[in-house]
Amino acid sequence: MRRPTLEAVAARAGVSRATVSRVVNGGTTVTPEIRDAVMRAVDEMGYVPNLAARSLVTQRTDSIALVVSEPPTRVFSDDPMFSTVIRSASAELEAADKQVILMLAGTPTSHARVERYLTGGHVDGVMLISMHGADPLPAAITRMRVPVVSYGRPAVNINLPYVDNDNVGGAEDAVRHLLDRGRRRIATIAGPPDMIGGQDRLAGYRSVLQGSDRRSIVAIGDFTRESGAIAMRQLLEDDPGLDAVFVANDLMAIGALQALRQAGRRVPEDVAVVGFDDIEAARYSDPPLTTIRQPFREQAAAMVRLLLRLLEGGPADPVVLPTELIIRESA
Repeated sequence: MRRPTLEAVAARAGVSRATVSRVVNGGTTVTPEIRDAVMRAVDEMGYVPNLAARSLVTQRTDSIALVVSEPPTRVFSDDPMFSTVIRSASAELEAADKQVILMLAGTPTSHARVERYLTGGHVDGVMLISMHGADPLPAAITRMRVPVVSYGRPAVNINLPYVDNDNVGGAEDAVRHLLDRGRRRIATIAGPPDMIGGQDRLAGYRSVLQGSDRRSIVAIGDFTRESGAIAMRQLLEDDPGLDAVFVANDLMAIGALQALRQAGRRVPEDVAVVGFDDIEAARYSDPPLTTIRQPFREQAAAMVRLLLRLLEGGPADPVVLPTELIIRESA
């Protein structure tokens, strides 16, 4: 069977072709009675709009790019942050009748490919996830004048709308909790220094220790489980007397728990451990992990709402969501 045309729908509804076009493209200058007549004809004939033609009329693709600045091995690893954020943002966008396009930009080659795609006008907006300090994409997308929102405050000095959680405040709550438990030599396993989450959580740790006259004891990880274990072993070598550690994310904290167990240190009797994120695995670690809960799903939903406001010409004020201390057996 031939595909129904706008002309055929117009004849069935008893209106002009232009009126049908306005209705199917979301126009608001049509009376409810005529709109109902057109939509009945659309349903009866099984008419499907030509999306390419509709884009020419509306100047919209109804597509949004989720750009993750990480390689596939990181995005599809055991870190649930990526799957949670991508799944939550996708659900919100689909509810808004937007097509979701996932793009990975973890290498210079993939950066160039993403830039070419975005320059081609294939999407109405972009959401950036897991940016690193030297990432060239934010500036490039800003020059394209494509509406863009960042998951996390940008580490570069660029005017970019973003949604984040209170990384500094959450880290401060974690360290205060350890001090309240009588811990005196509190170390930290910080996140990557080129990521704003790593920078802010380290700043929160240091700010509390400075106020308590205790020295900072720092090792650096990369938000992976393995890096947490390596950093924990380094901390034990550097300061065997430490009695607590604040870890900048839960995966590294779970790695740290393993390293402490291998070193014969009891948690929390010898060394108390606090993580950050409250991923599901934190409840099932040995022992269950005290951590700072950050609202991954709420952040993703807020990011979508912010981008949709931008697409309609609305305000683009940053959104910062609160965190919460979750106390379990590790501290």
